[in-house]
Amino acid sequence: MPGRRPVIVYPPDEEGGRRVRIDGAILGRAFGLADVTEFLRRAGLKSWDLVKVELSDLIEWRGGGPQIWLR
Repeated sequence: MPGRRPVIVYPPDEEGGRRVRIDGAILGRAFGLADVTEFLRRAGLKSWDLVKVELSDLIEWRGGGPQIWLR
């Protein structure tokens, strides 16, 4: 589907964690950009770093952008 983003970072929960979904699978809860980067690395996207995660159009940030971690 055009415009589909394979990575979704959901809004922060009450503890500040954000669920991360890649290609339909929830990989875990991130508490910062380093966690999102690690999930992507484990999913096979080894060349990704914090800057690439923050700026990528492949990631859909729900409930706030990459700087939002606490509700």
